[in-house]
Amino acid sequence: MKKFLFAIICLHTLTFAQQQISKPKYDVFNFEKTVSLPGTPEQVYDLATGDISGWWDHSFSEKPKKFFIEPKPGGGFYEIFDDEGNGVLHATVIYAQRGKMLRFDGPLGLSGLAVKMVTTYSFEKVGNDSTLMKVEIHGSGEIAEGIPSIVEKVWEHFIFERFKPYVEKVIKK
Repeated sequence: MKKFLFAIICLHTLTFAQQQISKPKYDVFNFEKTVSLPGTPEQVYDLATGDISGWWDHSFSEKPKKFFIEPKPGGGFYEIFDDEGNGVLHATVIYAQRGKMLRFDGPLGLSGLAVKMVTTYSFEKVGNDSTLMKVEIHGSGEIAEGIPSIVEKVWEHFIFERFKPYVEKVIKK
């Protein structure tokens, strides 16, 4: 009987240890970036929403047919692959106030993992013809080591290498 109980305890301990090893790591992260852009907050907001294919360059498909954000509560951040409507809902808009704030909730490129990521764009008028745009990212969930710094670098790419030059080209000072 003692051997049987010992075997059960060993089996239970081994099963528990295996479960602990195979469990994903859960973590939280956040960061914010600010950028000064030409144009009014409404102009910059409009360029950050609607058709974003002019500056958003990370996708699940090689050549998405459409890339857009519907700037209204319940609107989607969509990547449409083809004429059949296949695609991805990267996030859902949870707050939209033109020229002031856009907030969406979704895993973006971390789709398929147990991740919650809330992204906020805030727009503030600076002088007569400029806007300070602040981008805040708050993430939590199944976050592997190194993911927070990768996500931050990707957002630096979007903001400073893609969106800023796009806005400067569209809104000439």
